[in-house]
Amino acid sequence: MSERGPRSGPFLIALGIGALLVFTGLVALGLWQVERRAWKLDLIAKVDQRVHAPAAPVPGPGQWPQVQAASDEYRRVTASGTFLHDRETLVQATTALGGGYWVLTPLQQADGSIVFVNRGFVSPERRDRATRGDRAPAGEATVTGLLRITEPGGGFLRHNNPAANLWYSRDVQAIAAARGLNRVAPFFIDEAAPAGPGTAAAKEPAWPIAGLTVIQFPNSHLTYAITWFGLALMVLAAAGYVARDELRVRRSRMREDARHD
Repeated sequence: MSERGPRSGPFLIALGIGALLVFTGLVALGLWQVERRAWKLDLIAKVDQRVHAPAAPVPGPGQWPQVQAASDEYRRVTASGTFLHDRETLVQATTALGGGYWVLTPLQQADGSIVFVNRGFVSPERRDRATRGDRAPAGEATVTGLLRITEPGGGFLRHNNPAANLWYSRDVQAIAAARGLNRVAPFFIDEAAPAGPGTAAAKEPAWPIAGLTVIQFPNSHLTYAITWFGLALMVLAAAGYVARDELRVRRSRMREDARHD
């Protein structure tokens, strides 16, 4: 087989422009992942600071509109009031202890406002309050835990069904409406594990088991950045190969033409 001839100029120009666009796009994606990694590391540092800071009073109704996930989620807060145990809601959960339910109970504060408290996890066998040996306090109670933002809608591929009392996410507004509650905070508190006996490590844990909050932020941005930059280098290498091959073909054709002259 005879060697191919040189490619046309328009073809090479179009090929070069395409390679440049792909290379630029891949580099841009890599840089975006680098920026995302910096943002994620900063978020992790801020959340770690909030989690280990001294507990502050829970935001009151006047502050509710300003509460946001970026600045407030996982803040350590404390709240006082009376639990409305007759209006608790069980939300399906999967934890390190297995499948079961979060016990979400409204806490009515002195000003009449309500903040939901995730008092912890119960197994399916402990769904009924009578089976728990419940450590629920009667009367005035003080709760310390982590502020969490409401989870509207439901879980993955499962929507909350208030009519059937089936809950897959801690959607405090929907739960409040289903329980006939007003002046409810747009967040809830993940109650901290009590000190001493009664934690998840105890032989006979007190139900619900609090302190199971998982704070985890996936951070694969460095891997993604390396992938995008690696693909960009592959495009650059491919373009270099095509350029060298084209130059070789053109030089070969020039030598062949010179011999024929």
